[in-house]
Amino acid sequence: MFSSDTDILGILFLVPIVAIVGGITMGIVRLRGQQRIEELARKERIAAIERGIDPDKISSLSPPLGYGEYGVGNGRLRRAHGLMIAGLVLVASGIGIAVLVQSQEPSKSQWTVGLLPGLIGVALLVASRLVWPDTKR
Repeated sequence: MFSSDTDILGILFLVPIVAIVGGITMGIVRLRGQQRIEELARKERIAAIERGIDPDKISSLSPPLGYGEYGVGNGRLRRAHGLMIAGLVLVASGIGIAVLVQSQEPSKSQWTVGLLPGLIGVALLVASRLVWPDTKR
């Protein structure tokens, strides 16, 4: 499949680079979305004041739903989401590593290398379920 060891090394170095760029991009997109929601809330408040509604009766600008002061959201929900995402990524990477190693040398049982990230991913998914906030209240 790969012609030399340099191809494999190139792919191995490409994965963290893509992850870093994707993480930075995701942060920028999230920040822009929050700014847009705050801007729309301000415009809505101004429009209500222009129509003659008493400013004291209008609730003050509150952060977007699920976010508290300084953009910090519901701690348990955010933690559960983080654990769930990390778990899914690790399960997928464990399966991918197992398939990759198995396709390289099908006669050997080195596919078990993928068990470590896969099992860590399963553990994170279980932790996500345990941390998930109670919605029955």
